[in-house]
Amino acid sequence: MAVKAIVFDIGNVLIEWQPERFYDAVIGVDRRTAFFDAIDLHAMNDRVDQGETFHEVIAETAAAHPDWADEVMMWHDRWIEMAAPVIDHSVRVLRALRRAGHPVFALSNFGIQTFEIGVREYPFLEEFDRRYISGHMGVTKPAARIYEMLEEDCGVPPEGLLFADDRQENLDAAAARGWQTHLFTDPQGWADRLVAEGLLTPEAAQ
Repeated sequence: MAVKAIVFDIGNVLIEWQPERFYDAVIGVDRRTAFFDAIDLHAMNDRVDQGETFHEVIAETAAAHPDWADEVMMWHDRWIEMAAPVIDHSVRVLRALRRAGHPVFALSNFGIQTFEIGVREYPFLEEFDRRYISGHMGVTKPAARIYEMLEEDCGVPPEGLLFADDRQENLDAAAARGWQTHLFTDPQGWADRLVAEGLLTPEAAQ
């Protein structure tokens, strides 16, 4: 089936998301390694992405690990520095698709409060035709339910959706439902895929 709507992940597709890189720069590689070994910080972040309150989750984790409390609180206080920089070429592609009249959706594991921070910093996050943000949905990728919820809401047949994500497990879950998928490794590869699908001209995909 021809593509009827394009679905973007956000982290590492439109905005770089590299907490380890942030902490390497702030506290050094050795201490960062010890920090991430001591606390499952990605599991902590998953709770936020599933809809728990950002500040409460981070504060609870800091209280449970007093030796690392300052570092844990950086996840809250300096979160926007981890969600940076913008992947400019991907944003240009997003806007080119919309100018060409193609429906463009976001499907992202993102907290309620952190997405609000992201929108303030990156206004292009308001430019999607539809946004499916896990914190509001109460379920995260790659659970089948989040894809099902998008399908139910947008009305596009699964085979008509083209989804770009940087994590293979998220794509595998989408493909199992019939979605077309693209493993995002760099914006040029994504732009080339959109040209190959006839969704953008080479000039528009620059």
